Amino acid sequence: MNFVEELKWRGMIHDIMPGTEEFLLKEKTSGYIGFDPTSDSLHIGSLVQIMILVHFQKAGHHPYALIGGATGMVGDPSGKSQERNLLNQDDLQRNINGVQKQLSKFLDFDSKDNPAQLVNNFDWFKNYNFLDFIRDVGKHITVNYMMAKDSVKKRMETGISFTEFSYQLVQGYDFYWLYKNKNCKIQLGGSDQWGNIVTGTELIRRIDGGSAFAITSPLVQKADGTKFGKTESGNIWLDPEKTSPYKFYQYWINSSDIDSENYIKIFTLFSKSEIEELVKEHRENPGARLLQNTIAKDLTCRIHGEEQFEAALEASKLLFQKGEAAVQSLNNISCKMFNEIFEGVPQKTISSDDVNKGLSIIDALVEKGGFLKSNGEARRAIKENSISLNKQKVSVDKIINENDLIAGQYLLLQRGKKNYFVIKVN
Repeated sequence: MNFVEELKWRGMIHDIMPGTEEFLLKEKTSGYIGFDPTSDSLHIGSLVQIMILVHFQKAGHHPYALIGGATGMVGDPSGKSQERNLLNQDDLQRNINGVQKQLSKFLDFDSKDNPAQLVNNFDWFKNYNFLDFIRDVGKHITVNYMMAKDSVKKRMETGISFTEFSYQLVQGYDFYWLYKNKNCKIQLGGSDQWGNIVTGTELIRRIDGGSAFAITSPLVQKADGTKFGKTESGNIWLDPEKTSPYKFYQYWINSSDIDSENYIKIFTLFSKSEIEELVKEHRENPGARLLQNTIAKDLTCRIHGEEQFEAALEASKLLFQKGEAAVQSLNNISCKMFNEIFEGVPQKTISSDDVNKGLSIIDALVEKGGFLKSNGEARRAIKENSISLNKQKVSVDKIINENDLIAGQYLLLQRGKKNYFVIKVN
């Protein structure tokens, strides 16, 4: 497998140092990508870099995932408009443990031939004192060289601390240390990291007279101009406690056709011929949303497991289900899943006493719920057969009791196909 060629057709190369492809074809080597431990979970923005390491390993090379335990205490100015809050050692260790667990779902740490390895740059920085560092490392890189970096130039107007200014030296030394101790000869990363990566190759050249290489990937952008991996509620995380498997699944299902043709190359391991066939089928019948369904299944299974994928799939179908199938799904749903599906739907809370003594459907729609404006409107809507309770059509004499509660807590009212209202019973 030609690693560079694989990344090229997938659209995963932004910059590449001359001679990199030839070097990788000539010998198996070690390479690394750094991950920022500012949270105990990675988000889907990190998936691009994870997948690059996956391809690197599949090509027979040795992938290193570097957790920035030291650099996380400094803060990378790249792409940042202001100084970041620094983390203490306890928070960093918790974050590192979380990130390692997620990386193990993609990388093979037990391979006999080229196992992935996790390293923490705090291990080689913790005993390196300041005077030794500026003497051994700082003297090899000029201030002019450091000032020319985009990550620094963009911050000159608003101000940049010496701490963040020195970040490129610290990251550069990471590359040098891995080059000397782990035979790492290539660093990979996002396009915003090019300046920091090149500082590393320059240190290797100036200190050791060695050669090292670099590849960066483009930052993924959505066709509509909105930021990839972001929703109104924030980042899409890999941790199910931060982003539920249902919401994770929904993110990919709701991708546009243009974005999905891009995502299936970047985030899955399907071959070029398989992807070309999937894209062809999708274009012939875009309404079936083949690409979106394929990506959502592949990633949800890989990150959250098949059981969670099936649960997310069933929950997604619920909005479109009717009759007995819908009733069965509602009978099996949890409070947490119900809330996630109907998040943002208008909701009213009533007392359990109202349900225990019997609540008429008219009162539920009007007086107690406020879904409809008047008793007359409610009666007309019911007679027009447009009102459902828990996905079942109702008559005007329907009396609601505790047996109607979904997950022992909710009533789902619906007018027409898409107009929902939730009553929560305390």
